[in-house]
Amino acid sequence: MAAKRVVVIDDSKLVLAVAADALQSAGYEVITADSGIEANRHIYSSRRPDLILIDVMMPMLNGDRKVRLLKERESSRNIPILLMSTKPREELEILARNSGADGYVLKPFDGRSLIRHVESILAA
Repeated sequence: MAAKRVVVIDDSKLVLAVAADALQSAGYEVITADSGIEANRHIYSSRRPDLILIDVMMPMLNGDRKVRLLKERESSRNIPILLMSTKPREELEILARNSGADGYVLKPFDGRSLIRHVESILAA
């Protein structure tokens, strides 16, 4: 069985590295992108991701807006998406709900908590 594919979108190279390291060590195939536009070629490829992690505060197109766009398209609406942010939990929870995201991850995060969030969404 092929490893589950996760696309991580963040404009911080540090966050991309931490997330990729944690997810890869847990057996996931990880694709990183520093913008939603760059991520499109992986999201809409012949092998779609099993999950997308996206930062809220992104240049050009905020993560919550990108989630709305992904959820509007038939080809991507069923991909689970987790928003990531340093925003207060209550604000992030509202953004996730209003955008159609499947959940959220508070930053900064450690590898174990990220894996728990990813696994709970993929198990649902």
